[in-house]
Amino acid sequence: MRPAFDLSVYLVLDPVQCGGHAASLDVARAALAGGATVVQLRAPEWHKRAWLALARDLLPLTRAARVPLIIDDHLDIALAAGADGVHVGQRDLPAHVARELLGPDALIGLSVSRMREVDEANALGDTIDYLGAGPVFATSTKTDASAPCGIDGLAELCAHARYPTVAIGGIQLHNAADVMRAKPAGLAVVSAICKAPNAREAAARLRETMSRAQP
Repeated sequence: MRPAFDLSVYLVLDPVQCGGHAASLDVARAALAGGATVVQLRAPEWHKRAWLALARDLLPLTRAARVPLIIDDHLDIALAAGADGVHVGQRDLPAHVARELLGPDALIGLSVSRMREVDEANALGDTIDYLGAGPVFATSTKTDASAPCGIDGLAELCAHARYPTVAIGGIQLHNAADVMRAKPAGLAVVSAICKAPNAREAAARLRETMSRAQP
């Protein structure tokens, strides 16, 4: 049975932005204390052994907080670490293959940036659990990102999707409330928490933004 999940404050943990392995654990610990509801490990500049070591050290933190640990793209790391699932992009391993390999209990997210991709995702049924839509704004965090969709474009993607959809791309504390006008299920952030002077406070402020936007 797949675990329940809450996309409200979706931390994409980049260990390079955090300052390394130990600093990443500190950021994750603080963000979870502040209200982060998902932690995704994304370390494109790291070799796989370093990914795996960090994933294994993150898992007790996310388990204690009852928050899913998601691995970006690499199913082998997710399996080896015992993570709760993976997030795949349009050029990664297909979602149905990820489901076959990870089994029925894993959480699987899929990135979308245009309506055609949402249509294709909607046809996947229970193969996937949620979408990541964006980038909303221009971002330097992901160098191969599509063109920004903006808040209006995000609203169209969210309204058309049959899955809960988390917004991603250039989201910071100062624009989070504007992004919520598009009615996403949550906000995915990287530098807004990884580079924050106080990760706990940053996560808490994002959680407050979500709470204010909910009816």
